[in-house]
Amino acid sequence: MTRRKTPADLRSARWFAPDDLRSFGHRSRWMQMGYAPEDWVGKPMIAILNTWSDAQPCHAHFKDRVADVKRGIFQAGGFPIELPALSLSESNVKPTTMLYRNLLAMEAEELIRSHSVDGAVLMGGCDKTTPALLMGATSAGLPMIYVPAGPMLRGNWKGHTLGSGSDAWKYWDERRAGNISDRDWTDVEGGIARSYGVCMTMGTASTMTAIAEAIGITLPGASAIPAPDANHKRMCAASGRRIVDMVWDDLKPTDILSRKAFENGITVAMAMGCSTNAIIHVIAMARRAGVDISLADFDKASRKVPVLANVRPSGDTYLMEDFYYAGGLPALMTRLTGHLHLDAITVTGGPLAENLAGAEVHNDDVIRTIENPIYAEGALAVLKGNLSPDGCVIKPSACAPRFLKHSGPALVFDDYPSMKAAIDRDDLDVTADTVLVLRNAGPHGGPGMPEWGMLPIPKKLVKQGIRDMVRISDARMSGTSYGACILHVSPEAHIGGPLALLQTGDIIDLDVDGRTLNMRVTDEELARRQAAWQPPKAHYERGYGWIFTKHIKQAHEGCDFDFLEESFGGPVAEPVIF
Repeated sequence: MTRRKTPADLRSARWFAPDDLRSFGHRSRWMQMGYAPEDWVGKPMIAILNTWSDAQPCHAHFKDRVADVKRGIFQAGGFPIELPALSLSESNVKPTTMLYRNLLAMEAEELIRSHSVDGAVLMGGCDKTTPALLMGATSAGLPMIYVPAGPMLRGNWKGHTLGSGSDAWKYWDERRAGNISDRDWTDVEGGIARSYGVCMTMGTASTMTAIAEAIGITLPGASAIPAPDANHKRMCAASGRRIVDMVWDDLKPTDILSRKAFENGITVAMAMGCSTNAIIHVIAMARRAGVDISLADFDKASRKVPVLANVRPSGDTYLMEDFYYAGGLPALMTRLTGHLHLDAITVTGGPLAENLAGAEVHNDDVIRTIENPIYAEGALAVLKGNLSPDGCVIKPSACAPRFLKHSGPALVFDDYPSMKAAIDRDDLDVTADTVLVLRNAGPHGGPGMPEWGMLPIPKKLVKQGIRDMVRISDARMSGTSYGACILHVSPEAHIGGPLALLQTGDIIDLDVDGRTLNMRVTDEELARRQAAWQPPKAHYERGYGWIFTKHIKQAHEGCDFDFLEESFGGPVAEPVIF
């Protein structure tokens, strides 16, 4: 095969090839570490951005898997350089990893741009690491390939299969109702996450790795391989081999991340029963590639693409391990060919159609047919109205059908602590028809838009057997969550959006089929309330948090920093070497 690049064309040659004092410094410092010219001369240097840390259970195996990636790079004649990157452990980082997604994206971009590398392998998987790494690497512009962490094994408790997140919420309600003992609760804690890897439900992690595969930035079939499976090690090595060839072929993000690619990602997301977080991340990723994806693209897909993956929480039985055994993402995509752009280019260098050749579904209950879906429309619906003029989102595939059209009085909380303090009160004025509202939890208000959107059911209702009700917030929700939760209300309350004007007792009208969310308050009354509204105090007066609040965009725009989007300014030049 004829290569598009020669050794002299390699970007890393700028650092090592010239016969000058600066390049002498580069070469001598590599030799200081025990390397010799035979290690790098004429070979692509490949950055491995590794998001492993001691505080990251989803990526605990990356400490070993990086060796498999390096093995593949060496096999293909490349030279690997491991670069540690921000880990963003969803379960440990506070107040929310979303506060730091853009920080990891900035780090990824600058790590790639500033080092003597020709391409990059991105190792991630936990919720924000996938979009952050792809956003940064897209802006850097060098050949890249993504290595997903893979889902953990199924959970188990007393013979019951447990799904991370989803069953935590479920059993927590039972514990609040007094139906689970301390001993059983401890056993659930020890059984719900039995291996390294990301959540094995269709949470944000598995949603985003599936989207990464669908847009063509992973090897075919890579996204669903369970983390402990030996095939995961082989996939890591194969990704290492492939990135070396991508460098020689000069296959860059701009060759892959087209509008067709992102439309494929949205289609797959809908069919997978995706996390609501997909909307924010895909919009941000697309804008880094110069592709204008909006809420309208998601709503359009939701009208025509059914949910086919019977994976919790949209499904009722299976988890990601079962999805992998049933054929994984290539198998699912064979049932979506009428909705996909099969000519979209992927990291293989060929069209998506080639990746799907030979893929088969091995279990029709795990991966349903178009004629027998889990849910007839897509996983998400975009709503607009006088409560959210720029849009908000609900996951109708994971909520009780009776709430798809609902009216009820609002019970408004201005912050999470006040909600938490009130929710277990026996005298709380609430019924099953009440609409719980949490505001000041968006990008500015959270700060960072935490996953507070699945508001707990009031304890007095839990004791009555009620397990779902309509809830509204400008926050996000974990992808493992479920229920009639309306999220991402935009513009958010903290900057004076209409949600800030809602009062307890106002009637809220929800119509998912009509795609509307309104409060029964006249324009004149809203104008009066707006005039009396006072902005809350800012959370930060210095540091990264100050930068965040000065430059963060709203949920319907992807929550990227304004100065990082592709449209903000011209491309960044190569670093000078004097």
